[in-house]
Amino acid sequence: MPRLILFNKPYGVLSQFTDAVGRPTLATYLDLPGFRVAGRLDRDSEGLLALTDEGGLQARISQPRHKLPKSYWAQVEGSPDEAALERLRQGVELNDGPTRPAEARRIAQPSGLWPRDPPIRHRAAIPTAWLDITLREGRNRQVRRMTAAVGYPTLRLVRWRIGPWSLDGLPLGQWRESEVEWRDARMRLR
Repeated sequence: MPRLILFNKPYGVLSQFTDAVGRPTLATYLDLPGFRVAGRLDRDSEGLLALTDEGGLQARISQPRHKLPKSYWAQVEGSPDEAALERLRQGVELNDGPTRPAEARRIAQPSGLWPRDPPIRHRAAIPTAWLDITLREGRNRQVRRMTAAVGYPTLRLVRWRIGPWSLDGLPLGQWRESEVEWRDARMRLR
């Protein structure tokens, strides 16, 4: 049976185990030989990262063709109106082509969210808002590019869910193993 590790990645940590220039990596937090990341997070993004020891499960989680939903909390500059949210829902044109439709809604600041280190710069004259965005594809820096395309740049980005797995109860910089049943390119929680 494949193993699946869920990790709450801090800001500034690379989604890899080594770095030639000495930046913080997963090796600072995890000593798990044989595990590979299933869907990366940028260094300046935080939150849920999945790792597995099985290549097929890694592909099922990370490859866009499987359309596994990935949900993010995005703190954006400004206060998006319904028209901007609808553009995200319909899909937006990026320099590498149109995105698939996304789920997008405004939310209150997520409760229990840890402070970011370093904190987001506060500007009294410019409000911020939180969005909950769910994608079924995974382009490089996609959420950031989508919110910028509709006029609301992302200031902070936290992935909080991958398919059936979430950050619930997982402290920053910590990991837990999750059970998964894997047969015939399908997965189910056990």
